[in-house]
Formats: sequence, C-alpha cells, structure tokens
Amino acid sequence: MEIGLFTEFQSPPGMDEAQAFDEALAQVTAAEALGFDSVWLAEIHFQKGRSVLSSPLVIATAIAARTQRLRIGIAVQILPLAHPLHLAEDVATVDHLSKGRLDFGVGRSGLPEHYEGFNVPHTESRERFNETLEILVKAWTEDRFTHEGKYFQYRNVCVTPKPFQKPHPPLRVAATTQETYAIVGRMGMPIFIAVRTTSISDLKRFIGGYHEGWREAGHPGRGAVSLIVPVYLNEDGARAREEAEASTMHFFRSIAEALGRGGTRREEAARLGRMSYDEILEELVVYGSPDTVTTRLLELREALGYSSLSVWMNVGGRIPHERVLGSMRLFAERVMPRLR
Repeated sequence: MEIGLFTEFQSPPGMDEAQAFDEALAQVTAAEALGFDSVWLAEIHFQKGRSVLSSPLVIATAIAARTQRLRIGIAVQILPLAHPLHLAEDVATVDHLSKGRLDFGVGRSGLPEHYEGFNVPHTESRERFNETLEILVKAWTEDRFTHEGKYFQYRNVCVTPKPFQKPHPPLRVAATTQETYAIVGRMGMPIFIAVRTTSISDLKRFIGGYHEGWREAGHPGRGAVSLIVPVYLNEDGARAREEAEASTMHFFRSIAEALGRGGTRREEAARLGRMSYDEILEELVVYGSPDTVTTRLLELREALGYSSLSVWMNVGGRIPHERVLGSMRLFAERVMPRLR
C-alpha cells in the first residue's frame, strides 16, 4: 500500500515566507528519508496566514530535484481555474524532470475565494472541470488535436512535451460532495477522498456511491480509493491530542467561515463551526499514540477500502516544525510497518 505525506506548506501568522518554504521542504526530504512513498501537495490561493502553496507544480519541480525516490502528487489541481494548454505543458514538463514520479490529482475546490479571486464563476466549475480534463487527456495522448467546447476552442494544436509516463501521469479525481462520488465512479477514475470538511461517518456513507457508479458504467474490477486524513502522534496519546488542539481548532473554525461565505455549503459550514474538539477527534482527525493511530487507520481501511493513504501532520499549520518531524518519525517507525 502506498503511504504518503500531505502538506499545505503552512505559513502561520508571524512566520516569514522564506521560513515557510524551508520548513515544508525539510519535512518533504525527511519523508523520503523516513520511508514514505509519496508527498502530496495542495493548491491554495489567497489564504494569507495559512499557506504559501499556490503553485504546486513549481514546488513539485523543486522536490524532484531534492529527492530520488519519492513520488510527487498534486492534491489537487483546481482545474476550473487553469488554462488547459498551459497546464498540459507544465504537467508534462514536471513529469519529465521527475523522471516519471508525478501523480496528478484533480478537483474543483469548494472555497469561494479561489473562484472570486480569479474572476471565475463557481457556478461554471463542473462544466469547466470536465472540459479542461478532456483537453488535458487529448493534449497528452494525441499528436495534434482540435477542440470545440463551451469555454475553449483549439484547432490543430500540438502540445509538447508529451508526458514521460505513458499515456500520462496517473490521474485521481477528488470528491467532496455526496453526488460527486457516483460521478467519479461512472468516469472510471480513481477517487481521492479526504477527512477535511467531510466526516469519517459521511465518508463511510458516501463511498458506496463511488463503487455503485463504477459498476453501473460497466468498468471492470474495482475503483481505487485514495484517502487523505489528519494524523498526529505522540508516545503519550493524551499529549498528542493536547499538542494539536489549538492548531486543529483554528483550522476547522477557519474553514467553516470560508465555506459559509459561499452559497452552496452553508449548512455544512455551520455544522463544522459548531463542532467541539471531542467531536473533531471522533470524526475528523486521527490523533494519539502509535497503537491508537494504527488501530483507527486499520479500521478506516476496512470501512473505506483505501489502497493509498496520505497523512496530514499539521492541520491548521500551527504545530511547531520539530513536533511535526517527531510525529512523522513515530508514524514511520511504529505505524507504517503495520499498515503494509
């Protein structure tokens, strides 16, 4: 089973941006040394006090130069905000520079600020996502192609370079709302799910829709499930929960506020904003001792059937760097061997 590290390149208030890049890159290189299989990069815009990770493909190039073995994943590229041909070129370029170590996760994002900042109506997000994904695959797999769509029109264009991996880097599609699970299943694509704004209980309810959509569309076998989940460890489980509390509560209060400014997820935002830390520990994170974390992750694997796991070690971005590294070491030494 693939086990990776998810990161937002956290940049909390008071931290110099140069320090934010240095610390996050140090965690990435530590992940390779500790035996993680992959690192997964978010795409986050206009979030001062949260992240400097607005250009994940640029960061992916830097990681490729600093590492030898680690696969580098995008979790996820917000397709409706991208120019398809520029994106196709950039992805193929990074795939070459990494010698085929790139995995490409795609999604739409539920944060209104992302769309407002780029002056793209969120109501167009699904159509733009579908059209952009179609163009990307054409650009990577056809020598020349023509496209006549609602948002983009191209005639006899030849995108170069083509990806190092054939026919293209592995694709994964993110699902955040219940209806999206079946859509991704019908597409016949591996699914990316995250314990972030969706609770563990809801993931267990929603995942069946993905497999049902997969079967209904006649796809062979079983669709692959990739999971991102917040994880934090200390030898003393109570201390792990205590050390992560302030950062975790900051994140979920902030994300609830951000979602609440949109027009489609206000009920979900209100629920997140009301949750106590005890409820968050039960439904949205996996914190504790190595034994406790292992048990919960094995239970989640049984319930969700994930074949790829990425752990997010610094929810909220306010856990000190050395503590994050300590949690990573404990996870690598005491949990990873029991998951494989």
